[in-house]
Amino acid sequence: MTEPGAPQSGDVPSRVVEVERKYDVDARTPLPQWSDLPGVTAVSEGEVRELDARYLDTDDAALSRAGVALRRRTGGPDAGWHIKGPREGDGRVEIGWPLGDDDRVPDAVTSTLSQWTTEPLSPLARIENTRTAYLLTGDAGVIAEFVDDRVRATDLRQDVRREWREWEFELGPAAPADEAGRDALFAAVESAVAAAGGREAASGSKLARALGF
Repeated sequence: MTEPGAPQSGDVPSRVVEVERKYDVDARTPLPQWSDLPGVTAVSEGEVRELDARYLDTDDAALSRAGVALRRRTGGPDAGWHIKGPREGDGRVEIGWPLGDDDRVPDAVTSTLSQWTTEPLSPLARIENTRTAYLLTGDAGVIAEFVDDRVRATDLRQDVRREWREWEFELGPAAPADEAGRDALFAAVESAVAAAGGREAASGSKLARALGF
């Protein structure tokens, strides 16, 4: 979830492994009911966040081809520069740095990106998102964060705008640590999402969908 991965002050980046599931939903689809999720005893009130992310890549899309995304995002608890690494098993490592004083890519970010490319970066896409976030908690703390996203995206290189709504369910610090427990939790999530009218996401990420993939 976002809080543990929020960018820290100074030169030391934050680092978190995101384990999440994404779902496509229609504009009027009602929110899922979480009463049957194992371990969940409470759901918070929704917190609305206005997010604005600018993605960059090389002219030949070296980062995208490596399964990497670079963005500068404002709004929400994890505003900052983020590198999302290639998928590793069930998750992706996200590294974060503070926003800085301007929109130039910080040296620390460029240095980290050098394992994939050292070529110049240019704007790739803009993703604006009205997010409503809910914390699902149990006796030991936050099991997951569920977000309801209404997305407005622009492919800056093709000048194409797209809009959609999606849900994300991301494991929190009190989520089951064992594979069987995670499988049971996600199975219950799938059932709740399907009952509400949601479906498995057709695209692997917001950036991919913004670019038409």
